[in-house]
Amino acid sequence: MDVVKEIYQREEEKMKKSLEAVSHELASIRTGKATTALLDAIRVEYYGSMVPVNQVGTVSAPEPRLLTIQPWEKTVLPNIVKAIQKSELGLNPQSDGNIIRLPIPPLTEERRRDLVKLVHKLAEEGKVAIRNIRRDAVEHVKKTEKEKKISEDDSKKAQKHIQEITDKFIESVDKLIAGKEKEIMET
Repeated sequence: MDVVKEIYQREEEKMKKSLEAVSHELASIRTGKATTALLDAIRVEYYGSMVPVNQVGTVSAPEPRLLTIQPWEKTVLPNIVKAIQKSELGLNPQSDGNIIRLPIPPLTEERRRDLVKLVHKLAEEGKVAIRNIRRDAVEHVKKTEKEKKISEDDSKKAQKHIQEITDKFIESVDKLIAGKEKEIMET
C-alpha cells in the first residue's frame, strides 16, 4: 500500500502545481482594478538579460485604477515603458523621468466578455492538465496491480481515491474561475 500512497502524493503534488499555474495565469489577466500581478508576465531588458519588472523597480497600486513603477535605476525606465507598450495589456505608460504611472482604464462590455472567454480557456487547459495527471496515476496503479504489488481491491480503492483527489482540484479550478469572472464583470 506504500506504493499507492506514493502515487497519491505524486499526483496531488502535480495537481497543486497545475492549480498554481492556473491561478498565476488568471492573476495576470487585466480586470478593471489595479493589481501588481498584472505586470508579472512583463519582462524588461536589464544589462543584457530579460527580467521581470518587479526585479528592476518597485511596483505598487496606490489607487484602485493606478499602478506605479519606481525603477531603482533611471537608465532602465525607457526599457520598462517599451516592454509595457509591447505587452498585450493595452495599457499606456506615462513617465515623468522618475516614475512610471499606469492608469487602468475601465473595461468595455465587449472586452469583459473576451476576458471571460480567455479565463474559461485557461481554466479548461488547467482541468485538462489535472485530468492527464489523473490518467497517469490510474495507469500507474493498474501497472502496479499487474505486477502483483497490490490486490485488485486495493487497485479499485486507489482509483476511486485518485478520482476524489481529481474532483477536489477540478472544483478548486472552478472556484478560481468563478471568482475571476465575477471580478471581471464588476463595473
